[in-house]
Amino acid sequence: MELITFGESMVLFNPGSKGPLRYVNNFYKTIAGAESNVAIGLARLGHEVGWFSKLGDDEFGRYIKATIRGEGVDVSRVRTDPQNNTGLIFKERFAHVNPNVYYYRKNSAAANITPEDLDEEYIKTAKILHLTGITPALSQSARETVFRAIQIAKDNGVLVSFDPNIRLKLWSVNEARPVLLKIAESADVIFPGIDEGKILLGMEKPEEIAKAFIDMGCKIIAIKLGKEGCYVANKDQGEYVAGYPVDEVEDTVGAGDGYAAGFLSGILRNLSLSECAQYANGVGAMATLVSGDMEGLPTYLQLLEFIGKTEHIDR
Repeated sequence: MELITFGESMVLFNPGSKGPLRYVNNFYKTIAGAESNVAIGLARLGHEVGWFSKLGDDEFGRYIKATIRGEGVDVSRVRTDPQNNTGLIFKERFAHVNPNVYYYRKNSAAANITPEDLDEEYIKTAKILHLTGITPALSQSARETVFRAIQIAKDNGVLVSFDPNIRLKLWSVNEARPVLLKIAESADVIFPGIDEGKILLGMEKPEEIAKAFIDMGCKIIAIKLGKEGCYVANKDQGEYVAGYPVDEVEDTVGAGDGYAAGFLSGILRNLSLSECAQYANGVGAMATLVSGDMEGLPTYLQLLEFIGKTEHIDR
């Protein structure tokens, strides 16, 4: 297994029309979840990936599992929780702005994940363990599970990848900061945005944010700068890598997960830091072209064509 990740995935209901949800009568159903987005993104790019979580013993849980499995991701370690439901999320859309999101995930099956749900032998098979800051925000047991997974990875030479992914609808800044910084200290690769640099470190300049994380022990820092691209660094170098222009953005949700998937694909392919960043910027940009969290994530050939590494043949 090249990469393993875990965390909550929910059934996403996208409105069929814009405006307040009280006036929306039709929705279309898909899935949402930062970790499963990364897993699906990497699977489409040609990698062997596993994702696990806890899902309710309900039709929504079965739908999530079948959808992720259908994308070529291994879901053999997913647990079913007969006592708690699968989480839900609704989007609310207005013209020319990012959608509002409403979570229905309190006491969900995924929030009740525990360290006992981890398969240590499974995690050992991975080259990379990818985590986000969403999972430790769900519950104390989920937080303990994250730290136990990190320990397993560290004990077995598995690279730890971490996207802080701060969700202030789930916890406060004061609660999040010490937990996320503790995870960051164990991360080999980290994907902060500028806003997360401000929250976690009180810093806004990419170079300062990167240096702070390097001083903590992180080996690679990839700072997301939106349409401008990213700033990437390790202890020996740092550089800005330009993004790819998108004329009409449909939905920015999932772009950060796509960025992480692209960068991690570069790492797994032993590419240079700047090439990893090009992959990341490309996947992140392509994710914004389509409505939905993971629907716009490209195949490897589509990515290469988008970033100009190979020629597109139309007919």
